[in-house]
Order: sequence, then C-alpha cells, then structure tokens
Amino acid sequence: MRNPPADIRTDDLLRALREHWDLPIERLTHAPVGFGDHHWTADGRWFVTAARPARSFDALAAAMRTAASLDLDFVVRPLPARDAAPIAAFPPHYALTVYPLVEGTAGEFGQAQTDSDRTAMAALLAELHGSTATGVPVFDPSLTGRAALERALDELDRPWTGGPYAEPARCLLSGHGAAALREVLAGFDARAAEHGAGTVITHGEPHPGNVLRAGSRRLLVDWDTVALAPPERDLWLALGDCRRAREAYTAAAGHEVSQPAMDFFRLRWQLDDISLYVQDFRAPHEDDPDTRTAWDGFREYVAAVAR
Repeated sequence: MRNPPADIRTDDLLRALREHWDLPIERLTHAPVGFGDHHWTADGRWFVTAARPARSFDALAAAMRTAASLDLDFVVRPLPARDAAPIAAFPPHYALTVYPLVEGTAGEFGQAQTDSDRTAMAALLAELHGSTATGVPVFDPSLTGRAALERALDELDRPWTGGPYAEPARCLLSGHGAAALREVLAGFDARAAEHGAGTVITHGEPHPGNVLRAGSRRLLVDWDTVALAPPERDLWLALGDCRRAREAYTAAAGHEVSQPAMDFFRLRWQLDDISLYVQDFRAPHEDDPDTRTAWDGFREYVAAVAR
C-alpha cells in the first residue's frame, strides 16, 4: 500500500520482529509498494510484510510453508521465525512475514509486457507447474466476497455512506453494472466446476509487480496465493494473448493452453476484486492514493464485466 497503516505503530512492529525472528533490527522504513498488504525494509537487509489473511491465518501459513519448501531458484522464500513457522500473528488482524531483501527491480501491475517478457515467464511457470511439494493448499475457485457483493447489489436503492467513493460506486453499479454482475454471478458456479480444479502448483498472481528482475534473472515474490490449480490460473495473467509465449509454455510443460479456462480465471479475478472494492467503499475510508487506485480498478473491472 502507498500509505502506512494507521493501526500499526513502528515500535510495536519492531518489538514483534525482534521477538518472533530474533533479528537485530534497528530501523524500519515503510515501502510504498504493492496493493493490499503493507511493507517495510529493515536495515537494508530484510523485507517485512504485514498482511490481513484473505481466508485465514492457517491458510496463509500453509501457503508460506509451501513457498519455503519449493526447490526452485526463482522463489524468494520467507525466513522461518524462531518457532520455525513462516509467519507470526500481529494484533489486531495481521500476519507478519520476513524475507531477505533481494536486489532487483520490480514492475507494476498492469504494465505493458513484450512478447519476450511473456515468453520468459512461460519458461519459469512451466518449471513451477512441473514441480512438486507436500502440503500445498488446494485452490478454491469460489469468490471470497460473493455474499458481500450480492448484499451490496441488493442495497443499491439506498445511499452508501462509507466515504467519498461510496456513492460514486453505488451510482456506477446502478447505472449499468448491476444487471451484468447478477447475470455473471448466476452462471459462475457452473464455470468454476468446469475450469476451477487442477493439480499443478500455481503462484496465483504472477504479474509484473510480483516479478523481480535481478540482472538476467527473474524472481517471483509474494507467494501468499500459491495453490494446486489448473495452469491457466497463472497463464491468463502472465502470457495473455501472446501466441509465442503460449507455444513456448506448451512445448516446455506439455499442456495445451485452454482458452475457456483462461477466460474463467480472468473473470474470477475481476469479480474477486470488484467484491473487495465494494466492501472497501462501503466501509469507512478516505480519499488517498490507495483508494484512488481502488476506484480506477473498480471502474475498469465493472466495465469489463458489463461488456
């Protein structure tokens, strides 16, 4: 996130890191990167993340254990805490993770990618999808915030009062998005049953913002969504419509890319983010760089689903 979290005091965070990881950290610097989680660099040696687990603390811990166990040179692994766990609870609702601070340059979500970029990712993902590990979480294709989204669609006839983006969000949905969303949600379960199950290890979010370039190497970070799923869970985002990258992936992995599965995972991403944005806009919020980013994403995805 661009802004430091209001409910995390630096002194409290330092104490927690020293307690759980026994690291001699003297200085934390907030890193205004990413969206959703909060990040700091520590003494120029470590990278600290505070996340609100999307599903549960145990699910996040399982994902981080999987990342730590992957024997792949492009995985940036979490450092084990003193109790050997990959994460630690941090009140009131956060989970802390610590990584080595790796030299490299990250991209941005949504930035343009060349065919060469996508082909390089095809090779990396083919290696990931061919790897094995024990205890890997199983992907759940259901929408985490579906109930909240459906409740919001049922309450478009009354004002939303969470903050400056509450009413614009309601008006946008009332204008042209609600009917399309209801129609898509009605057919979502059948599509999830057809395309949502798989048995390869997927990253979940292999977009440029989660790829570090270190010289000629590409490193994948942010493994909190790792899970067993169809390859297309990663491929729609990393390969897009690039024919060269798709052919490279098929040659390396022996899997023919499924366009219907690619379409499903793109739709699921859009619906998941729409539901999260709606919850944020209906809750108390301010006008700041993070909410402006959320508003832009909300408008883009509502327009895409409503086409």
